[in-house]
Amino acid sequence: MSHIETVSAFVEGAPPGEMSLLKASAVQSHVLEGPQADLAKSTLKSLGAYVKEHFPNASLGVYPIESDSKLAIIVVANKYSPNNFWNGRWRSLYIFDPSSGSLEGSIKVDVHYYEDGNVRLLSNKPTHASISSGTGAGIAKEIASTEKKYQEDLNKSFVSLSEGAFKGLRRQLPVTRQKIEWDRVTGYRLGQDIGGGSSKR
Repeated sequence: MSHIETVSAFVEGAPPGEMSLLKASAVQSHVLEGPQADLAKSTLKSLGAYVKEHFPNASLGVYPIESDSKLAIIVVANKYSPNNFWNGRWRSLYIFDPSSGSLEGSIKVDVHYYEDGNVRLLSNKPTHASISSGTGAGIAKEIASTEKKYQEDLNKSFVSLSEGAFKGLRRQLPVTRQKIEWDRVTGYRLGQDIGGGSSKR
């Protein structure tokens, strides 16, 4: 028999990075019954190992929705690092329809880096898949594969940003509006050249 816990309130006002201090109140346990109870339990168990390995301190839930005809699968992982000036959140939501075997979802990533300026990544990736086996292990395998590929795509995007778009933001010419002749730099006497004096060789 599976149980689902619901919470009616959270303690608010915890400083960033100290989310572990939040306490739930009025927690109630509900017995999970119905035609999808076994599938929800096996999905939760199969997905738990993946989530534990890839998302430390994540929250995972598998819940029956739409009159017990579908399952909602939710993964939320937050990481706060105020000492390093960044915060991040990964949220995935999937809806599995056992009658058709379809798994529809979205992955949302929000990363904020704020040292010496503000850079923020907001990403939303819709996903579509078909699970022929219809088992919890099959659902977990598809989610793990989809999220791994998306993570790899994000990493490739970061590389192309640093080699492309960010490079384009840099000034193309120095303030003097002339290209620097790097091969001649070693022959210059920096102080005299900047001051406009003559160079002694």
